Amino acid sequence: METINVFLDDYRAAPEGYVLVETIDECKALLQNFNIEHLSLDHDLVSKQRNGLMLVHMMVKENLFAKRITIHSANAPAGRAMYHSLIQAQKDTSMPQSVSLSLRPLPLRNYSRIALQYYDDNK
Repeated sequence: METINVFLDDYRAAPEGYVLVETIDECKALLQNFNIEHLSLDHDLVSKQRNGLMLVHMMVKENLFAKRITIHSANAPAGRAMYHSLIQAQKDTSMPQSVSLSLRPLPLRNYSRIALQYYDDNK
């Protein structure tokens, strides 16, 4: 199975080397069909009813994870909710402890090379 990096966002451009998806359904399909090295998630999407937190709940329910997951949402309360849901899944052993989690909000516009450094390293 091919390994890719995925960036879920309907507003920002994906960093170099990432597949851009704009909906949770597109993201879920990639999680089901590829090995995801790094998955970077936004909360606020075009559909107000189908957001990043909903995807996180589906991921936990269906055991769909990447090796590394970053929450990059600029919506601070929603990003924290996504992050804490994943942390709780690890505590409940619904998600492997080996999955690396990060909360690294990106601004909506003009993010610097420093902000993208985490995406370039692919650690």
